Amino acid sequence: MNYGCIGEHLGHSFSPEIHRLIGRYEYELREVPKNGLDAFMRARNFRGINVTIPYKQAVIPCLDRISDAAAGIGAVNTVVNRNGFLWGYNTDFGGMQALIRRMRLDLSGRKVLILGTGGTSQTASAVARNLGAAEILRVSRRKTDGVITYDEAITFHTDADVLINTTPCGMYPSTGECPIDPSRFEHLSGVVDAVFNPLSSRLVLKARELGIPAAGGLYMLVSQAVAAAELFTGAPCEPDAAERIYGQLLRQKRNLVLIGMPGSGKTSAGRKAAELLSRPLVDLDEVITARAGKPIPAIFSQDGEAVFRRIEGDVVREVASQNGLVIATGGGCVLHVENVENLRMNGRLIFLDRPLCDLVPTADRPLADSMKKIEWLYKARHKVYQTVTDVTVPVTGDIDDTAAATVKAFCEE
Repeated sequence: MNYGCIGEHLGHSFSPEIHRLIGRYEYELREVPKNGLDAFMRARNFRGINVTIPYKQAVIPCLDRISDAAAGIGAVNTVVNRNGFLWGYNTDFGGMQALIRRMRLDLSGRKVLILGTGGTSQTASAVARNLGAAEILRVSRRKTDGVITYDEAITFHTDADVLINTTPCGMYPSTGECPIDPSRFEHLSGVVDAVFNPLSSRLVLKARELGIPAAGGLYMLVSQAVAAAELFTGAPCEPDAAERIYGQLLRQKRNLVLIGMPGSGKTSAGRKAAELLSRPLVDLDEVITARAGKPIPAIFSQDGEAVFRRIEGDVVREVASQNGLVIATGGGCVLHVENVENLRMNGRLIFLDRPLCDLVPTADRPLADSMKKIEWLYKARHKVYQTVTDVTVPVTGDIDDTAAATVKAFCEE
């Protein structure tokens, strides 16, 4: 391996794609067990590596030199092999600082709670100090010197201004987890989560629901990778490299999620949109049918709507954790909060708003097989669609026009 990333579990990593977009070298992932770290580092069979959980501190004794900044932080995430000598650096510092500045989040004079005690936590503490935080508290499940517990945080420190999560809590595949409830803190001006997969963690989504500015760790990941590439090669990247690569990766990874009434054209427009974007279409109703081994009307008649909704929830959870899809949902999917949260973690929700007069009943939709049912559903659901959507696309033309408008709305953010 010339260039790559080492860690214990790397199935969630976006790093190869980021370094491919940087475009200077081949980049690999290498999972290293804890009992294999010393041997890997002693072999020195690489030119440059990134280091991730859980080795940002454990790697330090294996190095010949360490930058002053990394030494001050106490964590290394980038190692360069220079003629057999291993040099350690911390590019996470610049990455996290770039993310916070991009959010326009002011830490000066603020009280900051940092969740976690690992290497990224130490980096976040250094960033907070550098940005002028008045008080910095690290939070963990167990109390140690200089570290408070989560119970203490929500009992004695609800006046915190900023939360920074540096734990893997909420990272794929455990996307349903949230390290702390942001509603317990009445004065939050911002939430930063180092988790980048999913694009918006449960913590980020909960903060946004409260009207608190919040961002996941993708921009941090890209920024630190650009800085690492410069150390690997000794040559600067273009000034806007991080912004360019972040935009490209976000567009590639984000799902286009179509919501709306039965008969609004979600599957047909979704199929055309998928063609325009060169990505797969996943029709959730088709997946549910395959999972149940019977058509949806049969699920309703034989098992009941509750069983259908349970299968639907399982399917949404699995599909929404993937990236780069066009997803056509069932008409009632977003009536359930958990489904909306799961779809939002990696997706942009687009409401196809077809007028009531253009909706047609069909026999394969048990809840919309008559005009009377459609009228009732429209009255009950239309405001819900408007509430949960990120953008509305009126359906007034043919499918090609709707698909083109959908793709435009998806890509414009």
